[in-house]
Amino acid sequence: MNDEPLVRWDWIARNWDNGGPSAIKTLLESHVVMALLPVVFGLLIALPLGVACARWRWLYQPTAGLMNVVYSLPSLVLFSIFLSVTGLTQSTVIIPLTFFTLAVLIPAVVDGLGSVPEHVRQSAVAMGFRPLRRLLQVELPVAVPVVLGGLRVATVSSISLVSVGALIGQGGLGNLFIDGWQRQFYTPIVVGIVLIVLLAVLSDGLLVLAQRLLTPWSRARRRTA
Repeated sequence: MNDEPLVRWDWIARNWDNGGPSAIKTLLESHVVMALLPVVFGLLIALPLGVACARWRWLYQPTAGLMNVVYSLPSLVLFSIFLSVTGLTQSTVIIPLTFFTLAVLIPAVVDGLGSVPEHVRQSAVAMGFRPLRRLLQVELPVAVPVVLGGLRVATVSSISLVSVGALIGQGGLGNLFIDGWQRQFYTPIVVGIVLIVLLAVLSDGLLVLAQRLLTPWSRARRRTA
């Protein structure tokens, strides 16, 4: 083991796409699916639920409290709970990570809508905007930076937590950690770490770009400041 280099490039070349379930490419694709689907599902649920919590504040505290309890649980505990229901499938990882995503996104949506200045809402009402139109064309666009801030946190967190699923056989790139540890072979571990970090950085960069495209007025404000 001491004679082994930190990275065996020949091992990476042989195992990148060897046609088997343990191929690096296959594990990467699986990791992307299990990391990003919870974010998509979480966003689709958090938007209407966050809007409801912002409209009826009595709903927010119990909802946030429940999500905080779920978020405080170790991911492996939730994976183990769902394992008896969904079995050794990707759903065992995707469902708990969706709950974790909701715990981040629901407060982000509520805080984003709360950041809309009251005079902006009043101006929209004076212009004849009905509640749904005001929400879609005024309030949500103004809330985008806060919501996307939460989305960035949820996305990076989901990408990292998928690796824990390797302990139940559904961990994407996390399986490389198990493989490397069991064989005392560093290369799979290094490859897994590097790909997970690159995936997180790429996803975060795309969300930053999306924020800039969705909020052109913020760039104009900075230029005139």
